Amino acid sequence: MAVHIRLSRAGTKKRPFYNIVAADSRAPRDGRFIEKLGTYNPLLARDDSNRVTMNVERIKHWLGVGAKPSERVALFLGVAGIAPMPARPDRPQKAAPKKKAQERMEAQQKAAADSAAAAAQSPEPAAVESEPAAEESSEPVKETADEQPLEEQPEEPQPA
Repeated sequence: MAVHIRLSRAGTKKRPFYNIVAADSRAPRDGRFIEKLGTYNPLLARDDSNRVTMNVERIKHWLGVGAKPSERVALFLGVAGIAPMPARPDRPQKAAPKKKAQERMEAQQKAAADSAAAAAQSPEPAAVESEPAAEESSEPVKETADEQPLEEQPEEPQPA
């Protein structure tokens, strides 16, 4: 019989409350369990001492006889110092870029690496001093008589 230390929900609708239990791995989440080992109330603040309560001696006993904690319970045990802190799996599956976006990112990285390699191989050109650009005056451009806008040009009399 494989024993797991896991959470069992005991709260009401929209008011979650969990018991930390040692249960047979084949038993349902909220079903039969062997022993109640503590509680977890996610509605309390993170720094509240009653958020997670555990019977440390019994948890050590179950770990000693081969019980495996669930991911969440393993995190609680790691924070409490009862067991080593588990490695947090990085699983952002929905947020991961899709196939075409990954191909574009790889192409951009390859292009950046190629340009960096080309820049490193080419000799550096001597520093060239640039001449200051001609300053443009802030005065408006004056129109000459020949360059009148089309609307202002006098119309020529048309033959009748």
